[in-house]
Amino acid sequence: MPRTAGEENPMDEIRSRAGVRRCRAARFSKLILLASVAALLVEFVACSGNVNDRAQASAPAVTVGVTKVVRKSLGRQITLSSELVPFQEIDVYAKESGFVRKLMVDYGTRVKAGQVMAILEIPELQAQLQEDQAEIKNAMNQVTRAQHELARNQAQYNALHLQYTRLNGVFQSQPGIVAQQEVDDAQGKDLAASSQVDASQAALEATQSQLGAVKAKLAHDQTLFDYARITAPFSGTVTERYANLGTLVQAGTGSSTQAMPIVRLSEDDLFRLVIPVPESYVQYIKVGDPVDVRVPSLNRTFPGKVARFSVDVREDTRTMHTEVDVPNPQRVLLPGLYAEAVLSLDRKVDVETVPVQALNHEGEKTTVFVVDPNGELRDCTVQLGLETASDAEITSGLNEGEQVVVSDRSGLKVGEKVRPQTVAVMDYHEHNAQ
Repeated sequence: MPRTAGEENPMDEIRSRAGVRRCRAARFSKLILLASVAALLVEFVACSGNVNDRAQASAPAVTVGVTKVVRKSLGRQITLSSELVPFQEIDVYAKESGFVRKLMVDYGTRVKAGQVMAILEIPELQAQLQEDQAEIKNAMNQVTRAQHELARNQAQYNALHLQYTRLNGVFQSQPGIVAQQEVDDAQGKDLAASSQVDASQAALEATQSQLGAVKAKLAHDQTLFDYARITAPFSGTVTERYANLGTLVQAGTGSSTQAMPIVRLSEDDLFRLVIPVPESYVQYIKVGDPVDVRVPSLNRTFPGKVARFSVDVREDTRTMHTEVDVPNPQRVLLPGLYAEAVLSLDRKVDVETVPVQALNHEGEKTTVFVVDPNGELRDCTVQLGLETASDAEITSGLNEGEQVVVSDRSGLKVGEKVRPQTVAVMDYHEHNAQ
């Protein structure tokens, strides 16, 4: 039916109401969506917080390397270098000039003390010995002659003295039988015979003295002749040979001649190591102290001991001359080898120690990190005693068996929970080196 002007259309009203309902539904849907998003955000935030809390609660403790405080012996050492030299080394000279008639040694020959190494030919001394023997024979003849003369004079004196004694006895007992002149003559002969005996005795003593002098001269010349046999003054090895057969060698007793030695002899079963000990360590050096002698070229260590040292410190070097004796029974060592002497200084037995890696120096204060039984870190102040290159003595502040941290301490805090892991200090060094 056709509508007149101003009349409302029912369909338009229906469409208008339907639009309003759609707008309201759209706004309600948006509100529900916003509420859902908000709820999701709140739940996400809550879940994130719980996850972080759980993650923080379940995070593992920091692992630290620890070692225990132990008791052991500590000692300081000093290493000094020098060259090994034979305990004795000499050039063997001749006492008397002569020609080398025999030479029994050469380079590297080992000899014993008293062994003949060379024999010289000395014609002058041989002739002198023959002359001395002739003089001795003559002196002995003179002594025999004087002895016979003394015996003859002694017998004559005995007879004359007996005659005088008898005449004088008769003269005294029976006066007038024997004349006084006879008694006086007998007495004179007795006194003269006595003087002859005294003179003979003096002559005998003179000839005996002459014989003694000749014998002494023979012994002197024989001693010089014995020097023609060149013997080893000590056991050792010949390291040099200067003379050959027939060489004329001069006596090595005078400074005016350029005497040539026959051989050089070195004692090789005992060596000495001369080391300069610095002034600061002199107080620790004692005779008899053991020394480890390392020879790098042989890759071996030999036992030695401090045998002697000077009692003064040299002003120019501020060191003390010290000698270490090194036995060489197998003759492995050679003169001139470079050696290192390791001397033990002060030493303490059975003391509490920690590795030096555990120490933390802060000025004059020394501390260590200790892991207590609950796994927490404590910072302990300690007092140190003897220190070596690897360990330090603890005089106070720690007890035996406590665990001290030897790993990196830069990120650790007092009171922090840690997980201790026992490590050997050597292993720890090797791990860091890698």
